[in-house]
Order: sequence, then structure tokens, then C-alpha cells
Amino acid sequence: MLQTRKALRPPLAVLLAAAAALSACAVGPNYRRPTAPLAAGFKEAQGWRPAAPMDHIDRGAWWSVYNDPVLDGLERRVALSNQNVAAAEAAYREAQAITRQARASLFPTLGLTASATRSRSGGGSVSTGAGGSSGAGATLSSGARERTVYDLGLGASWEPDLWGRIRRTIEADRASAQASAAEVASARLSAQAALAIDYFELRISDALKRLYDQTVADYQRTLQIAQNQFKAGVIARADVITAQVQLQAAQAAAADLAVARQQYEHAIAVLVGAPPSALSIAPTSETVPVPVAPVDLPSTLLERRPDIASAERRVASANAQIGVATAAYFPMLTLSANAGTSATRIGDLFKSSTTTWSFGPSLAESLIDFGARRARVQQARALYDQAVASYRQTVLGAFQAVEDSLVTLRVLEQEAQLRSAAEASARQSAQIALNQYRAGLVDFTTVVTANQSALSTAETSLNVLRSRLVASVNLIEALGGGWTVADLPKG
Repeated sequence: MLQTRKALRPPLAVLLAAAAALSACAVGPNYRRPTAPLAAGFKEAQGWRPAAPMDHIDRGAWWSVYNDPVLDGLERRVALSNQNVAAAEAAYREAQAITRQARASLFPTLGLTASATRSRSGGGSVSTGAGGSSGAGATLSSGARERTVYDLGLGASWEPDLWGRIRRTIEADRASAQASAAEVASARLSAQAALAIDYFELRISDALKRLYDQTVADYQRTLQIAQNQFKAGVIARADVITAQVQLQAAQAAAADLAVARQQYEHAIAVLVGAPPSALSIAPTSETVPVPVAPVDLPSTLLERRPDIASAERRVASANAQIGVATAAYFPMLTLSANAGTSATRIGDLFKSSTTTWSFGPSLAESLIDFGARRARVQQARALYDQAVASYRQTVLGAFQAVEDSLVTLRVLEQEAQLRSAAEASARQSAQIALNQYRAGLVDFTTVVTANQSALSTAETSLNVLRSRLVASVNLIEALGGGWTVADLPKG
């Protein structure tokens, strides 16, 4: 409907003022971080001073505590090439785009239309009345009309956020984007920890290979002694055969170690985003230390673990969705304006006689929906309760992971000392048994038993070292690596 400008100004001013005033409120609960179950300290850390504490580790490149340049180079490739991290980063960019879409709803939309229409009307025949002596009537042809109409229009529409529905949507989307950012950090930390564990498994495989190579060399000397004793007629051939079996079993075990090592190498290649054929890691004879990361108060986990931060941000998003659902109870106001012009000649498009405009508000409110809005609010509140429960369970799981790693490190540190002493005793026992066999004081079964005991204790010591290294990585991961909640994007 056409209206004059003078008649429109007072209602427009009133509507804009009312919209500005009402936009200050937002229905639904304001977010408060839910409480989480906390303890005063970690039970398994009480009274334990690790043998190799690392109180000043680099919280960023946390793997630097192991002082291994090969591991350092591999870890730095994870953030760049790991495909799980890349997928999580893409999901974060998607969440950012969704937030920007929601934010755009705060502003008016403006549209332009333009068209040119060619039409034709008429073009039939018309009969006149009878005339003359013949009585025949005349038939005349009416002229056809063709014309072109040009239309140009500009339209604007704006929904003032009277009840905060759009702002609550932005709040929810922004919290979801922050949760997605935390999930990127969580995926990166998980991949880095998995790589460190696989790397240490590979290095333990190298150590086991060195152990078996040395064992094979020792068994070869034992076989040579048995053969010499047999040639001298001191022992029976059965001892020689037993020495051969012992040697061959050790050689087979040494060959089998190559399978596990290659599989760990393949797993590392995939973690750094490379095909297995493109990565080779040379063996090393260096011993890997077992550092222990410093353990802070349990409350610091709420700020340091990305999975906890992600769960907390999901709670914030669910809380905002309650406001979005609640806003449906209130009427929706839309302000729209249109201006256009229509003429049969382009030159006449902008003449005052061909222009039209309109402006007006529209109000929409659902009167009866048979409980649909109430059900949506209840659904939103239930989703919020689920998010809170998930957040608290994530916190509990984090505490468990730290406690598990601490008790593992504490007990294995004590076991490592005992295993080291047992290993030294077993090597000494094997050497004594071999010397006694040379002197004819014991049979070859004693030598075999002592050799097996020495090999078993040495292998067990390496397995304990493997478990300690894995536990140290698990502890650093459980403490959040080098991440903090301050790394989350603000917008």
C-alpha cells in the first residue's frame, strides 16, 4: 500500500525506538560454568619423588623432555600432515562459518530485482454490419499491440532481535566453534602421543634386537665350547644338540623382532601423513630416559585439557539453545521496505510518475501449537543436562587417566630397580654356570637354565622400560600436553 513520507515518519521512529529498546533483552538462562567433581590432590602422587623429574619442561613441544632429535622432527610433522588433525581443523573452519552466518542475521538483507518483459495483445478480426444490395457485411482487421515493460525494484527486510533469539543462536554457535577448536587441539595431542608411544615401541624393539644379537653371539660361543668338549670325549653329543637348539631358538626370536619394528615404523609414517614406503628410521643404540612431567593441582586440568574445554563449551552451546527455544514463545517482528519503478521506456524508469515504494512492519505470533514450543524448550533443557553430565564425566575420566599414569610410573620405577639387580645377578649366574661346565662340575642343563634366566630377566627389564616410557607419555597427555584454555579463540 502506498503511503506518504510525512505519514510514515512517526510510526517508523516509534518502531525503531521500540526495536532498539527490546533488543537489549535476551530470554533464556545466562550461562554459568557447571560445577565439576574436584579433589584436593592426586592420591598416587603423594609421597613419591620420581627418579628423573622434569620440573621445567617445555609446555609447548612437550616431547622435548625426551631429548631425541629424531622424535622432535617427527612430532613437528604431525600438526602439518596428520589427516585426523586436518579433518578436525576443517570441522573448526566449518563451525566458524556457521557462526558468521548467524551473526549476519543481526543485520538487514537488501535485494535488487530487474526485469524486461515483451508482450503482445489483440491481433484478431472484427465484422461490421450488412450493407448494400448484396446484404454482405465487411470484415476489418484490428491492430495488434506490442509493448516492452521495464521493472526495477529494491527491497530490504530486517528482523529486530527483540527477544535475543539471534544473539542466543550466535552464542551457541560461537561456543560450538570454540569446542571445535579444542577438538583440534585434542586430535593433535592424541596424534602426538600416539606417535611418541609408537616411536618408543620401535626403540625398545631396537634394544631387544641388540639383546638377542648379543645372546646369539654368546650362544655361539657356548656351542663352540660344547663341540670342543664333545671332541675331547668329555660330554655326550646330546649336549651339542641342546646348544644348537638354544642358538637356533635365539636366532629365530631375533628375526621375529623385525616384524614388530617395521609395523611401528609404518604406524609412525601414517601419523605424520606419509605413506609407509616414504619413511625409514635408522636404529640407534642410545638409551631412552624416562622423564616425569610435573603434576599440578587437579583443578588445573580444567584449564589444560582440551577435551575438558571442548565438553565445557558444548555445555555453553546447549545453554544458549534453551534461549533460542524460549524465544519462540514471543512474537516475531519483521520490518520490510520496497522501492521500485516500472515503465515502457528505459528513459522513464526514474521519473516520479513511474516510481512506487512501501514500508511496513509485520508481526507474527503462534497462538495455539498444542505444546510444540514447550516440548522444544524441554528438549533443549534435556540436551543441556546431557552436556553437563558429559562434561563432568570427562573431568572424572581425566582424573582417572592422571592417577593411572602416576601409579604406573611409581610402581614401575621401583620394579625397574629390582629388575636391574635381578638382571645383573642372572648374567653372573650364567657366567658361573658356563665356567663350571667347562670344569666338568655341572651338566649342560644347568648352563641352559642359567642362560634362559639371564635372557628372560634382560628382556623383562626392557619391557619394564617400555611400560615406563608409555606411562610417561600417557601422563603428559593426561595433563594436557602444552595446551591451555587460553589458546581458545575468543570470537
